[in-house]
Amino acid sequence: MARPTQRARTLSQNFLADRATAERVARLAVPDRGRPPLLLEVGAGNGALTEPLARRSRELHAYEIDPRLVPGLRARFARSPHVHVVAGDFLTARPPRTPFAVAGNVPFSRTADIVDWCLTAPGLTDATLLTQLEYARKRTGDYGRWTLLTVLTWPRHEWRLVGRVGRSRFCPAPRVDAGILRIERRPTALLTGAAARRDWADLVELGFSGVGGSLHASLRRAHSRRRVDAAFRAARLDPGVLVGEVAPDRWLRLHEELTA
Repeated sequence: MARPTQRARTLSQNFLADRATAERVARLAVPDRGRPPLLLEVGAGNGALTEPLARRSRELHAYEIDPRLVPGLRARFARSPHVHVVAGDFLTARPPRTPFAVAGNVPFSRTADIVDWCLTAPGLTDATLLTQLEYARKRTGDYGRWTLLTVLTWPRHEWRLVGRVGRSRFCPAPRVDAGILRIERRPTALLTGAAARRDWADLVELGFSGVGGSLHASLRRAHSRRRVDAAFRAARLDPGVLVGEVAPDRWLRLHEELTA
């Protein structure tokens, strides 16, 4: 594997340097039972993950922002006509209109932007991303707490932490371990219709507003105490529960009760 460059450091790149980990991520991104028709890779780097992804995909578009790495990638996959090495920033790419999946070893400093790109792409079926472990744990409720973004997107997307990768598996080694984050678009949304989606967003954003000092108090700004009390009983929530401690399925029950 080529030595990392100073530019790679400024781009927050930590190249995957372990073949077993690359194979593991590729298996999670492209399970044998169903290959996506199109797979996009974020940050191909030196091609460590690109290689196993290429073996498992029908069409692979590998994006690399560092122009010094592109010639080597193109030479490496010159005999793989289904692999297209794209020179440029993945975030500037227009999402395909047909169903597609995303995989990649994500630069930690750009994780939020890449995740947002994935969430807003209508054709995305799933994303398998190597991210900072703390980010993956926070987004998937692994700390026993849930974030606003996760709850907001839960009716359409499921978030899962499916693995942990030690920092020593990268070169240069980052200061922290990585997590394998899976974001899967549900075949059928848990809430349908524009009105239901607006009501959901309004409810969740009000709950996370912090107004009143608790979730119960925040929701009483839009609903009567009687209705909020009944909704909390139906969702089996204590009135003193902190907003981050409420799992998405409990939010769905709150929504059901408060919008009935």
